[in-house]
Amino acid sequence: MSEIGLALARVRGAEWDYFFNDEAMDYLSLIDRSRTIYKRSDVTPIFAQPAAFAALIEDLVKPYRDERIDIVAGLDAMGFIVGTALALKLGAGFVPVRKGGKLPVAHDREVTSDYSGTVKALELRTGAFAPGKRVLLADEWIETGAQARAAIALIERAGGVVVGIVAIGFRNNEKTAALWARYRCHGVWPEQV
Repeated sequence: MSEIGLALARVRGAEWDYFFNDEAMDYLSLIDRSRTIYKRSDVTPIFAQPAAFAALIEDLVKPYRDERIDIVAGLDAMGFIVGTALALKLGAGFVPVRKGGKLPVAHDREVTSDYSGTVKALELRTGAFAPGKRVLLADEWIETGAQARAAIALIERAGGVVVGIVAIGFRNNEKTAALWARYRCHGVWPEQV
């Protein structure tokens, strides 16, 4: 194990000794930044490496570890992967916020425009959680915050209390400033490219 790995193992605790290796330490280097098809980078290589994925989830959950979180709500689709792992780590339930037209049951719907200007709808199953539940919203990438705001509207109309927003890449800019000001926001990708 490298010196960096040993230092981080000391900081994070003995339970992490198994996971620490150079691959886990530098999970952000696994992100495919080639952007050959879309303008966004691909974070999915992190998910294929168990040690890297575990380290990512540990870093994402840190600010919320002492917070009471009942539900993690994940945005379709990468937020499902990140959110489910966070929910398991936090001992919370998981609720998907789906793209429009995907839920075969009664649901609430919110329309928004995403980072590319495309009009989209998000949906939340009616009765997905009891009113008053404390919810952490999770996604892979938040650039403008439009989809996060739509998901928050759905969660709050369902009676949920949003306690934070977490994403691998979470830009802090003029479009997301209100989210950063109102909620406990966290991202782990400082480059956010």
